[in-house]
Amino acid sequence: MSTRREKPVSAILHYSAPPVVGGVEAVIHAHCRVFLQHGYPVTVVAGAGESSKLPEGTGFECIPELDTQHEQIERMSALLADGQIPDGFDDMAARLADQLQPLLQDFDNVIAHNLITKHFNLMFTAAVYRLLDAGVLNHLIAWCHDFTWTSPHSRPQVHEGYPWDLLRTYRPDITYVTISEERKADLVELLGCPADKVKVVYSGVEPRTLYGLSVETWGLVSRLGIMDSDLALLMPVRVTQAKNIEYALQVVAALKQRGVRVVLVLTGPPDPHDAGNMEYFQELRELRTRLDVENEMHFVYESGPEPDKPYQIDMQAVGELFRVCDAILVPSHREGFGMPVMEAGLVGTPIFCASIPAAREIGKEDVTIFDLQTEPSQLAEMIIQWMQQDPIMRLRQRVRKNYTWEAIFTQDIEPLLNESTHQ
Repeated sequence: MSTRREKPVSAILHYSAPPVVGGVEAVIHAHCRVFLQHGYPVTVVAGAGESSKLPEGTGFECIPELDTQHEQIERMSALLADGQIPDGFDDMAARLADQLQPLLQDFDNVIAHNLITKHFNLMFTAAVYRLLDAGVLNHLIAWCHDFTWTSPHSRPQVHEGYPWDLLRTYRPDITYVTISEERKADLVELLGCPADKVKVVYSGVEPRTLYGLSVETWGLVSRLGIMDSDLALLMPVRVTQAKNIEYALQVVAALKQRGVRVVLVLTGPPDPHDAGNMEYFQELRELRTRLDVENEMHFVYESGPEPDKPYQIDMQAVGELFRVCDAILVPSHREGFGMPVMEAGLVGTPIFCASIPAAREIGKEDVTIFDLQTEPSQLAEMIIQWMQQDPIMRLRQRVRKNYTWEAIFTQDIEPLLNESTHQ
């Protein structure tokens, strides 16, 4: 392989690809997106699918006989399920190998989803083994979601001997990946291989989809580093002295001093036509610098795609931030109505609110109320205690840190892709 490539190139093998609906197909779509996002070229090779349904920039090659629902493959698979090796099995495996070889031989990585451990197209599996035996594949990664030999439902479909034994034969020239520790234990037992020969890479979640974020809001969330934080606080207010923003800055500083990777987002703008208001805004910026929280506290007004230009968002985007952020902070001196309390309640976001009448009236005992005589460091301790004790917050933090596709790619997938360059 050429060593001049900036990043290794990968092919993903499966029976089918999107728009075919299935759990593995969803993982393949996510893999393609995150590969390309990080600059890793990827091509999908499958028996069914459409290029237009894959992330833009993904290559796509279709070999119809890879599809489990191909008419000839279905007939042969039915005989295999009954314990018969169909006439033409080896011919089909050889034909598929001949079609796959020119497609795959120049890839640094070939990622085979399920076909090394599932029986759905044993001719396809045998073809890949032929390419391995011929030394054609540079680095085969067997991504094993399920195993026919250990499944009560699928076990009757396989029988002693070749080709069924391919699905339980360990090969040191394959990198094995499972999707959980439980599946790893099953695969280690099935293959009879050392545990360190099987890696666990979880399937991830896609925050933008789950949160229902627009492209614009996702861009803002990314610029602010919300997904990389331990704690994201939201102040859905304008820049006015009544909102007591300096208190919030001090709370952020106290959280930072205690080792919390905190982000505070204030959604509203200052009034550029009010000299007094702009002066207050500048005072807040200077206080932010003195407290050393310039990377933690963000005014949306100065957080647009072009940092030198004022930036404002509409109420839909504010609502999206309510879903993304972990808690609402309202240290206001006064509030006429307390809209953030109702908004937070509707979307299920916890709220820490100063002791103002509207908050007590609407939030009752379901809002964390604090007195403005409370030292910012004390409120920081209250927030940390909530972070440590609230099970929803703990799980939210854990998923954000370890189980988004972004985190999984960086921590687990990228090192796998680069193994080929060191072999």
